[in-house]
Amino acid sequence: MVVILGEHYKVAKLISMPTSPNFVRSNWSLIRTVGTTVSPFTGKTKTQEFDGVYWTAEVSLPPMRRSQAAEWQSFLLELNGTVNHFKFADPDALTNTGTYSTGHLTSELRTNSSSVTLSFSGSTITAGASTFGSAKVGDFIVVTGATNEDNNGTHKIADGGLTSATVVVTTSTFTTESNTASCKVRTNVKGATGLSLLASTNAASGTIKKGDYLQIQSAANTTGTPTQIVMVTEDATATSAGGSAKDFYGVAIQPKLRSDLATGHYAVFTNPKGTFRLISNEVSWSADRISNYGISFSCIEVI
Repeated sequence: MVVILGEHYKVAKLISMPTSPNFVRSNWSLIRTVGTTVSPFTGKTKTQEFDGVYWTAEVSLPPMRRSQAAEWQSFLLELNGTVNHFKFADPDALTNTGTYSTGHLTSELRTNSSSVTLSFSGSTITAGASTFGSAKVGDFIVVTGATNEDNNGTHKIADGGLTSATVVVTTSTFTTESNTASCKVRTNVKGATGLSLLASTNAASGTIKKGDYLQIQSAANTTGTPTQIVMVTEDATATSAGGSAKDFYGVAIQPKLRSDLATGHYAVFTNPKGTFRLISNEVSWSADRISNYGISFSCIEVI
């Protein structure tokens, strides 16, 4: 990310945050940008959600002696106000509760049709061409291009919902619509509220639990700068691929994906973090007469 600083452009650096002690108090929030219009005649409300969705946090460290406080002071000063970034996570949820057995999952675009004719009825989507041949029960598919706006968005393939390569039954209820051309049915794209994932190894297994976090990567690695941190909103269990093949996972998330998650890119399960920066350009700390230091700060997810 490039930050304008005076008349110069400053490239943000990733600063390592001290690992101890953990915070003693935290306020962790998700902020959404939603436009609201209320009719003065009927009182009906219309809303529109925009792309500005991000996490914020206010955190406090326990009292520390000067030698330990110096690590945090140096970290805060190296952030250079709001310029530089750091990896950060909900301090009260550093370890996920699911039993998934390895460090990450990978993105797999099991449904990826960029132009297809679709019909909607009840909970069923019917495609005019082979579209769902690689889909799995529990997958989340993203529909765009439908005439009825309620038919667009993220839909989950229901248990027993894989009727054929052209027909799926979902957990959604649709407005009836027939033969709408040039629709898209894709997975793991910007705006998705569910992910189609693949276990990282043939032996990887276990659950992903509601309330767990996932670190979204724009590459096939666990160490690069995260592009987003999301929370799992439904328990997810593996769909077995049979034999020694890798298991499949469909994972409901919030907030929605900020950018497309390409095939093979990682969703990190172990020790997931997002990328954050300070909210203010001012940093401060307090100290008492026996050199016990108090440090607090507020931060916001980098978009």
